[in-house]
Amino acid sequence: MPISKMVAALACALCIAAAHAQPSPAAVPVPALPARAWLLLDATSGQVLGAHDPDKRIEPASLTKMMTAYVVFQALRDHAVGRDTRVTVSTRAWKVAPGSSRMFLEPGKQATIDELLYGLLVQSGNDAAIALAEGVAGSVEAFVERMNQEAGELGLASTHFSNPHGLPDPQTYSTARDLSVLAARIVRDFPDLAGTYDATRQYTYNGITQPNRNRLLWLDASVDGMKTGHTESAGYSLVATARRASGSIQRRLISVVVGTASDRNRTRQSRELLEWGFRNFETVRLYAGGDAVGSPRVWKGTRSAVPMGFQRDTYITVRPGARIERILHPASPLIAPLAAGQRVGELEVRVDGEPARRLPLVALQPVAAASWFGRAWDGLRLWLHGLGA
Repeated sequence: MPISKMVAALACALCIAAAHAQPSPAAVPVPALPARAWLLLDATSGQVLGAHDPDKRIEPASLTKMMTAYVVFQALRDHAVGRDTRVTVSTRAWKVAPGSSRMFLEPGKQATIDELLYGLLVQSGNDAAIALAEGVAGSVEAFVERMNQEAGELGLASTHFSNPHGLPDPQTYSTARDLSVLAARIVRDFPDLAGTYDATRQYTYNGITQPNRNRLLWLDASVDGMKTGHTESAGYSLVATARRASGSIQRRLISVVVGTASDRNRTRQSRELLEWGFRNFETVRLYAGGDAVGSPRVWKGTRSAVPMGFQRDTYITVRPGARIERILHPASPLIAPLAAGQRVGELEVRVDGEPARRLPLVALQPVAAASWFGRAWDGLRLWLHGLGA
């Protein structure tokens, strides 16, 4: 059989599997929420399930503190600071925006990074945000530079920060989509820290006990974070994350609701959005991370084939009963050397016969280059079969 036909046969033989036999139900109506913008993300599959004005520029207010926490979590991970590292409270932190949210730090006294993170994420302390910035980066300005650097590296193209607390400033802005990405990265990159602070219902510092402003923590046992935000200009906002079992899979949904009229409204709308997502969709694991889903031909290498697949578990979110087809498209020709993790093909996913997702397939093992003779011989064979050299 000619090599080109062998490659095509391989793609076909490895290709189609149906996960469900039932016919697909009707399209799910999207909720009508009276918020300036909203988005629901299935963080398990990475799919947006529904949205309204997700790319509209909004004032994040205290949702900014999610990025503040992300940068501090990085410093903890990299051992630049520890949870027990003590920070001396500056006058700048103590004096920030009188009358705004605070954990009631006192100038000249010390607080640990751990205490400040509770103050940041439970009490939404603007003074905690300043103290953390100074304790981690030496100054607020240096810390804000890190915040914007991280926003760029996370692909938050419509986000910019001018401070670590989110008090109104024309140069602090974001979108519902960017905030959902940030929330998902907090959960993914820092699983041991996400939920440690923001799921705490109340916190006492300096003899003052304050409740978490995320009311969903009392209303829904599956909710385990994230953050509220409010200013007069921004309205009331909430990013919430919830985790529930769906068969053998633990699904995580992240809701972003911004610009509602009251604390009660942001809570109600966020709860409605999470329930809508859990009730109307299910998440299916396509492949386990590290499992070979195919072994396409490799030319000019020390091995004639390479196992390909995904480095992480890969999921898709669909309506219950949807028919899922998986179609593998190996790259051709694949020329050694190949590194582990290098893209070597694509998975096409169809749901009820319609294109749904295209996901990159990577080499699960490296393939070194063959000897001079082996490369020359395969080069001749490629030329004879019209696949190039």
